[in-house]
Order: sequence, then structure tokens, then C-alpha cells
Amino acid sequence: VQLQASGGGLVQAGGSLRLSCAASGRTFSRYNMNWFRQAPGKEREFVAAVSWTGGITRYADSVKGRFTISRDNAKNTVYLQMNSLNPEDTAVYYCAADRLVASAMGRMGPRYVYDYWGQGTLVTVSS
Repeated sequence: VQLQASGGGLVQAGGSLRLSCAASGRTFSRYNMNWFRQAPGKEREFVAAVSWTGGITRYADSVKGRFTISRDNAKNTVYLQMNSLNPEDTAVYYCAADRLVASAMGRMGPRYVYDYWGQGTLVTVSS
């Protein structure tokens, strides 16, 4: 599976963006999908995860109520809808795939050896 993230850009505070992560390969639907982000000078942090069925989602506290993760297995794509953006959301956003059990999904942190990583897309929120 190869992952290609896109949709980043420059947006004003309070605005919205939708990120996409397109996957190649026929096994996309077997993987949980995650979004992480890394701000300048900071460690990579978990943002959101969605189970392979799409039925379970998890979010970092910092984005709950503002971000929504979803997936379309027919299109081999996972999305991250980001609303009410603020400058603290500025970061490179990465997608990652795993085959963890549901209870562990979204709880392993960025140091876990995920099966696949995308290349990242830059989101810049201006104040």
C-alpha cells in the first residue's frame, strides 16, 4: 500500500480544510487509517483514527469537535475535515495505516511501527 496525502494549504484562523489520503493497492479496506501531525520543532502527534470498517473513530482531545475523520473504501481514500482551524493547528499532516485491533487503534502514538506512512501535506493557519 502506498499513501499519498493532499489538500494542505494556507487558511485563515476560523477557516476549514479537507485533507485526503489516497491509497494504492487492493487491501486498503483492511487497514485502520490514522492522521498525525508535526509542527515545527515539535514531536509528531496523533490527530485522528478510523477503523477499517469506518465504524470506530478516535480523536486527540485538541481536535475533538473540530475535526472529522472518514473513509471511502470504494475510493481507497481517507479524509480529514478540519473546521475552526487555529494557528496551533499549523503542521505537516501525515496519514498512516495499521492493522491494530479496535481497542488499540489510535492509542499507540507516533513511535509505533505503522505499516505505511504517507509523505505529508502542509497546513498553515494564519492568525
